[in-house]
Amino acid sequence: MSVKIIDHFLDSRLWGLIVKETRQTMRNKVLLWLLLFPPTLQLLIIGGTVDPGLHNVKLGIVDYDRSRASRDLIASITSGKVFFATDLVGDDRALGEMIEKSRLGAGLVIPSGFDRDLFRNRKAEVQVLVDGVDVFTANIAKSYLMQLISHYSPSDQAVPSPVKMQLKVIFNPGLRSSWYFVPGILGGVLTLTCTLVSSSVLLREKELGTLEQLLMTPVAAWEILLAKIIPLFFLLMFDVFLAVMIALLVFDVPFRGSIPTFCVASALYVCVGIGLGMMLATVCRTMRQAQLAAFFINIPSIQLSGAVVPYDTMPAVMQQMANFAPLRYYTTVVRSVMLKGAGIELLWPELLLLVIAIVVLWTFNLVRFRRQLS
Repeated sequence: MSVKIIDHFLDSRLWGLIVKETRQTMRNKVLLWLLLFPPTLQLLIIGGTVDPGLHNVKLGIVDYDRSRASRDLIASITSGKVFFATDLVGDDRALGEMIEKSRLGAGLVIPSGFDRDLFRNRKAEVQVLVDGVDVFTANIAKSYLMQLISHYSPSDQAVPSPVKMQLKVIFNPGLRSSWYFVPGILGGVLTLTCTLVSSSVLLREKELGTLEQLLMTPVAAWEILLAKIIPLFFLLMFDVFLAVMIALLVFDVPFRGSIPTFCVASALYVCVGIGLGMMLATVCRTMRQAQLAAFFINIPSIQLSGAVVPYDTMPAVMQQMANFAPLRYYTTVVRSVMLKGAGIELLWPELLLLVIAIVVLWTFNLVRFRRQLS
């Protein structure tokens, strides 16, 4: 029975269209370049550069006390990778000028008598200056400095804290930002590639006039769309596996979950991305119009998805808008599978929403495409 079904499919018009579209796609060097090179390059660049952590902030120090206690304080602040001290600044006026010229990110002024105040168990004050032009960096730098200074105690006067805290970070013990960003960026890059490539495939037929030739053949609208989708689907799934290999080998992101669950989610989202691209193709008349329109869909979708900005930190209005972005659900699935090892029993609501998005998009596309063919 199955052999007869396969033979019937191979003899069908749909199979002929699929073969024709596959050959046409493989001969299009520009399209193959768009499918393979830009997504890989974007994942490498964005994954390697986007980092919310703070590293190597230039810290200027004015040490009026020049005591053992002040040197201990400087050493405790600069012992990590957050701050590194430049040469000691002569006075606080010079320190302010260097911060004003953006040569320093922060400054620390230790007054004279700092060691004496600590020895007499009095409150020893220091002055901290932070460049507030970069608000994000300034807030983190301020928090780091306040925490380091408030927990400082001289080496010869250490007082144990009355509270003992045990801290354990799960799923990402090293708090590596690439583990958070790379799975999210994977979905964003896939969105850009899917929409641009799939819309250009259909619009190219319009611009060349070959779409009219298809009208002369006894082929249904759904067969034309399906024949164009299948070659793109497999090429885009190859992009997904290529991106995963980059995440594993270059960024050392773990893969703790189920491969079938990941493949199902990726296949569903590839269909969503192709559906978005085909929607642009049915609405726009030229590839240039589709490329411009894609920016109004892709950029907000990536920003609302939680791929870069965490969903919980968004305003309530933005969270409501994000609920309509399919990329949000795919990003949740990818992170949950790769980092947490979650299975389909936990992620089925997100997968179901992706299926709903496919049904809505493809119903709209089929209706629009039939109208254009008629």
